[in-house]
Amino acid sequence: MAKKYGMVIDLKRCIGCHTCAVACKLENNVPMGMFWNRVLTREASSIDLPQGNYPNLSREYLPVACQHCENAPCVKVCPVGATYKDPEGRVLINYERCIGCRYCMTACPYNARVFNWQEPVRIPAHDYGSAGVPQRKRGIVEKCSFCEQLVNAGGEPFCVTCCPARARKFGDLNDPDSEVARLIRERHGERLLEDRGTKPQVYYLR
Repeated sequence: MAKKYGMVIDLKRCIGCHTCAVACKLENNVPMGMFWNRVLTREASSIDLPQGNYPNLSREYLPVACQHCENAPCVKVCPVGATYKDPEGRVLINYERCIGCRYCMTACPYNARVFNWQEPVRIPAHDYGSAGVPQRKRGIVEKCSFCEQLVNAGGEPFCVTCCPARARKFGDLNDPDSEVARLIRERHGERLLEDRGTKPQVYYLR
């Protein structure tokens, strides 16, 4: 059976440190002002605000990036076939084909895509990350690729490597013996917006 890559994020372990978001930017040469991977504070209007009233307060984080949906709406609406599912189940973008129409951004219910409106600004002012990361021209849509350049070389997404709380796991959802499959099975992994029928390949543990 072909591989189907997926990720599991343990919300009980996530401490909201944003290391995953910064690691993603570094590995994938994502310029200032853009994030492929965000850490939201649940039920809050601003970052790190708690829920409830003092002294009964709580706080929960929700990391969100591309969900690499099995039934991806972004793939369906792309008029030029720039967004596609690869044989390992990842949703990827052919940046050379993207025409910047942003239909995919409208179709994505997870707000996981970003549009590069201007020439990239980087601090320090040079490219960073792996050499295998595709270059992106101005005026196209970008997003998480599960760090395909690392995974294709036998590694794992950089957000998984760098998470200090070990909240993230990555692997083959089609392998019942994989850690991700076991965690989903044993801890009843949930997916975001299940009612949309997109069948995300990112699962959350509570």
